Amino acid sequence: MGRESLQLRALAAAEITPMTVQVDPEGTEAKHLRHYADLASRPMRVLEIGCGDGRLTWRYAEAARRVTGIDLHPDDLRVAMIDRPANLAATVSFSQADAVHLPFTARRFDLAIFAWAF
Repeated sequence: MGRESLQLRALAAAEITPMTVQVDPEGTEAKHLRHYADLASRPMRVLEIGCGDGRLTWRYAEAARRVTGIDLHPDDLRVAMIDRPANLAATVSFSQADAVHLPFTARRFDLAIFAWAF
């Protein structure tokens, strides 16, 4: 067995730590959301389309009157519910739903957020 082969086997056997990815570490999304949505001066009922695991939800939810996050992926929604801070349990909810066929009545929300959903 050659030296190159031994190195490849050693690399394959080594414990590899997964890389951590930070999305929006500077807080740009949340800053612009707070600016344009102006939740501080007027708490709104927010529909977050494509909420995923709640990554963006937790950045604005305390300023909102009510938040409903929808997503197609149940595993992401499960993570969001697990990560939901206790102080937001009464005002933040999640539902598996398609944005094309919303399961809500008209005029239930003041604002819809559609970030990173495709």
